[in-house]
Amino acid sequence: EHRGIFRIFQEGDTRTKKPEVRGFATDHYGKGPIYEIGPLGIAFLGNDQIVVGDGSHPDTEEVILVYKVDDAAPERPAQADSAEHTLGPLGSSDDLKAEGNYYGVVVTDNAIFATANGDDTKGWIVRAKLDNGVPGMLERFIATKEALEVDAPVALTTNSDGKLVVGQMGEINLPGDSLLAVFDPDSGELIDSWETGLNDITGLAYSPVSGKLYATDFSWLDTTQGGLFELTVSGDKVETRKVRELDKPTAIAFDSKGAAYVTILGTAPEDSKRKPGRVVVIGRRALEKME
Repeated sequence: EHRGIFRIFQEGDTRTKKPEVRGFATDHYGKGPIYEIGPLGIAFLGNDQIVVGDGSHPDTEEVILVYKVDDAAPERPAQADSAEHTLGPLGSSDDLKAEGNYYGVVVTDNAIFATANGDDTKGWIVRAKLDNGVPGMLERFIATKEALEVDAPVALTTNSDGKLVVGQMGEINLPGDSLLAVFDPDSGELIDSWETGLNDITGLAYSPVSGKLYATDFSWLDTTQGGLFELTVSGDKVETRKVRELDKPTAIAFDSKGAAYVTILGTAPEDSKRKPGRVVVIGRRALEKME
């Protein structure tokens, strides 16, 4: 089965989902359970391009793709092999393992950044510099595992100062080991990091209305503990508030009005042939009031 990219359009109170790009292959991720994955992270480059971190292929073949998009949904979705720019794959050697599963994607004025899940000894954030909006060569940039001594950068966003904010997932078989970290996007230097007590951070985003930071926790060991959390940094500690319990949440994004869109893998009923994944929308008021 092939995977695609969809956009959600809203007119008044009506939301419609339209296919934008189709034809992605699938790969497998995890260590019991194992999940089928395709395109992962996504971000806009300007107003007319989307950057897609792919997870459809073996690590040696993984790339980041840039597609042209219009304001309106296309009459026919583009095909996965029609990208305007293909970044990667990164070469590998005995010292540098292959990188893939580009999970979190962020675009700044100067570069495209993505978290990579390949070399567990390094935990790379990769980068492609922008020259007048045109991406250059993909390169390994920040070895987060070396800086933090905790594995697996997954979630990625930027704060109001333009710094990279990273959710370091940690080991999926260890509870409470996820970190929140901040890196300089120019030098790659670690600025600060905090323990969160969360199990497996997969998504990070700031509300454009309240400025508050929210995280999704997949919680591999016990998915009943997963959900959407508000994170508040206070000195050398991070306080967490569980906003809503969610079944295997994977990412979060906000619209301009402060509503949160959270993707979840979910669990299919035993007698159902339908895929369980969906997008949960949590309005701004509900986001603030839920406990």
